[in-house]
Amino acid sequence: MNLPLTPIRCLYRAVDLYGRKIGVVSGDRRFTYAQFGERCERLAAGLLSENIAPGDRVAYLSFNNNQLLEGYYGVPLIRAIVMPLNVRLTGRELSEILNHADARILIFENDFESLIETFRAECPDIERYISINQETPRADFTFEELLSRGRLEKPDLLSFHENEIAELFYTSGSTGTPKGVTLSHRTLYLHALGVTCSITQNDRFVELHTIPLFHANGWGRPQTATMNGAKQVMVRRFEPAQVLRLIQDEQATGMSLVPVMANALLNCPELGHFDTSSLKDIHLGGAAASPELVERLEQAFQCTVMGGYGLTETCPVATSARTKGTIRYLSEEDRLRHMAMAGWPIVGNEIRVVDSCMQDVARDMESVGEVVIRGDNVMDGYFKEPEATQNAITNGWLHTGDMAVWDEENYIHIVDRKKDIIISGGENISSIEVERAIFAHPAVLECAVVSAPDAKWGEIPLALVVLKPDHQLETDQLLAFLQCRLAKFKLPHLVQFVQEPLPKTGTGKILKRELRETFWRGKERRVQGI
Repeated sequence: MNLPLTPIRCLYRAVDLYGRKIGVVSGDRRFTYAQFGERCERLAAGLLSENIAPGDRVAYLSFNNNQLLEGYYGVPLIRAIVMPLNVRLTGRELSEILNHADARILIFENDFESLIETFRAECPDIERYISINQETPRADFTFEELLSRGRLEKPDLLSFHENEIAELFYTSGSTGTPKGVTLSHRTLYLHALGVTCSITQNDRFVELHTIPLFHANGWGRPQTATMNGAKQVMVRRFEPAQVLRLIQDEQATGMSLVPVMANALLNCPELGHFDTSSLKDIHLGGAAASPELVERLEQAFQCTVMGGYGLTETCPVATSARTKGTIRYLSEEDRLRHMAMAGWPIVGNEIRVVDSCMQDVARDMESVGEVVIRGDNVMDGYFKEPEATQNAITNGWLHTGDMAVWDEENYIHIVDRKKDIIISGGENISSIEVERAIFAHPAVLECAVVSAPDAKWGEIPLALVVLKPDHQLETDQLLAFLQCRLAKFKLPHLVQFVQEPLPKTGTGKILKRELRETFWRGKERRVQGI
């Protein structure tokens, strides 16, 4: 029998097997999976009443809430394409994305209603503006009014075409102009299966949606959690004390964090004031983790902490640093090092580390190459950009632009982005390696290492460091700390302590490109004067 592969099967599995169970918690609202399924069907019917057709784009501008989660199913139920937007982008950036995607409907949280007049003027293809919260003169009607128009009957699975696009996500733009990543029904379903097979989850799990659902680590979870009947708790905005409270109140068993968020939890004054003993797993992704961060999280939450790796283009999870039966850790330090790595491929993925001729580099954890991926969860392509798609996927392999080393067990360790490698005096320096070493200092809250121009060496590593509140650190103290951790040529030539948080994308990645450009605009004297 050949049934189409579609995330809609995740939804109806939850409705059929866990209909009476609380499936979604959003603020003070709780929905059983039966109620959640009905709301998804009502959303689908409402969109049909607005003449939304297969392939049309329905955009969301919203923090995490049940209405956004409903969009993950209600929109694909009628074979339209759901498109969550990065809430941290500017109005102009959002307008450009909405126009590029030719979105027909924008569903928005009222926090963003000040942008609607701009969109009405700049985005002529948007036909309806729908407010999630209460009535506002800037909206045509509310989300609940849309849901009141009827209810779609459960569709025949054979009516779905698994290769049609179900979701459209725009990349963070941390390395350039955002691109629209298209993900088909088939890709999303197989990704959910791959994660389920690789990372333990069942109907007793309570998934805390700590990461925004427009973020790769965020939107990669709803299908898996729904398929397994897990309770999904929406974290509207990441506030460390509130997250700790939710872990206690909802008995959360798992959550995903980017390192910036993990660091915020560890430095939250309320840490230790709430019972977090229910936690079983913390997944780190979105940026490189360090063994020190893994160790601190393990000590604070007494649970399994593992790194992982993926891209918007891989739906997103490609690897995780879960334990592997063929690995015997040499020491506790070796175990922490493994748990902080990108890890090894999830089911359905093949990953290699290759040179410029697509030949595997040596599996010695020293030879650096580019990560290439092929598998069931690789994107279908970039929306309306065939040339960019062809450049990214060659001979059936996705080129990630991430540089890594690997070993005989297929453990991948990301050393840097291609564009972030610093070449100083002919030596390649991994900015991530230097950042990990700096972050190990107990006074450091966050840091970024970028290249800066230098007349003698061509370019040199420059470190921008934010200290924890009430901590002090001098440049010579930091360099002394780093000398036993880094080769001399890798040490930052310059250190700049900054007061404000480092600029980040909406997904929590530090905008290295923006920081680097500050020093490369023909201003060498400015760098030397720091």
